[in-house]
Amino acid sequence: MIIYKTEEEIELIKQSANILSRVHGEIARHVVEGVTTLKLDAVAEEFIRDNGGSPSFKGYNGFKHSLCISLNSAVVHGIPGNYSLQSGDVVSIDCGVFFQGFHSDSAYTHAVGEVSPEVRDLLLHTKESLYKGIEWAVAGARIGDIGYAVQSHVEQFGYGVVRELVGHGLGRNLHESPEVPNYGKRGQGMKLQEGLVLAIEPMVNLGSRHVVQEEDGWTIRTRDKKPSAHFEHTVVVRKGKAEILTTFDYIDNALN
Repeated sequence: MIIYKTEEEIELIKQSANILSRVHGEIARHVVEGVTTLKLDAVAEEFIRDNGGSPSFKGYNGFKHSLCISLNSAVVHGIPGNYSLQSGDVVSIDCGVFFQGFHSDSAYTHAVGEVSPEVRDLLLHTKESLYKGIEWAVAGARIGDIGYAVQSHVEQFGYGVVRELVGHGLGRNLHESPEVPNYGKRGQGMKLQEGLVLAIEPMVNLGSRHVVQEEDGWTIRTRDKKPSAHFEHTVVVRKGKAEILTTFDYIDNALN
């Protein structure tokens, strides 16, 4: 069932997204060599709770943490632990905030220290593809238009687009209909209408698109062990131009 949001509900999601955007900025300040991924998780949970929210991921299907932290060849759903970040790592930070009855969801992939030019390009082009997809989150377009925009942008660089994991609707539930694949054909799929809130989240691999699940039951990794990138925004379908509720501005400020 597709649940369209009222303007009052969108305003509450916007407040949730503001906390989420700010926590990403706080995390970004701590993404440095030597910090453990558990430390990043603790920073996130403290910030979210101090601002009146709760972590969307903690307790979700038994997940025990506030962040999904996915390193290098891990695509998504990585579990925080005692690993200390090292120069050359790429680390996807995926976070959700539940506030005033509504969820928001956003992800950003960081480069730690010095990474190779090809990995830096992967991050750049994956981030670009997020905004290419968002351009099609408008009334009258179709789900396939979003996926086609993402896929066509990144495949020109020889990257693989993950098929098994997709974006999604969200609101009172962290995952709602519809699914939003990062691949597709123009003009196909559900027609978008105003008031639909979506998490659009390209997951793009430096090598092939194929992935495997680790024995921990959560972590999804590239089959060829090459790096992966993941960027995500919460957006509202509008007429003419999508409204982006989350922002990377706080991350940019922390990194500059």
